[in-house]
Amino acid sequence: MSTKKTANVTIDFGISDKDRAKVVDGLSHLLADTYTLYLKTHNFHWNVTGPMFQTLHLMFMGLYNEQWLAVDLLAERIRSLGESAPGTYEQFATLTAIKPSNGLPKANGMIRELLEGQETVARTARALFPIAEKANDQPTCDLLTQRMQIHEKNAWMLRSLLED
Repeated sequence: MSTKKTANVTIDFGISDKDRAKVVDGLSHLLADTYTLYLKTHNFHWNVTGPMFQTLHLMFMGLYNEQWLAVDLLAERIRSLGESAPGTYEQFATLTAIKPSNGLPKANGMIRELLEGQETVARTARALFPIAEKANDQPTCDLLTQRMQIHEKNAWMLRSLLED
């Protein structure tokens, strides 16, 4: 088991440097996806119009508030693993799998894009889970389980708005 030194202090809580680097890489992608989805959701909250305005305005606010809190949890988990969290638009743009909006969609387009974003974040978390599990990193596995559960539920809620 290798250890890492930061500021002359060794990090050694049972995860090798190699495994910790893989987990941090995955968490960095998850953080970028979450932050990008947060920005998109907040933008749609500000700009939604139409007959479902009140419902969507409030729903989007709930979504972006939850995502804002998640960004902090993810960044702090990266820091707990001894690495710096990405935190610039440039870094997030490089790391995210969330597709940018093509202009400002109508309300149903916003719902579809946010649904796609929620599912993308859930997939990113799910892809990291076996890596964290193999590294014996239960705190990251716990965080990933929570994130998947939230994003899958949010996707269900958004998908339900699109049903006839």
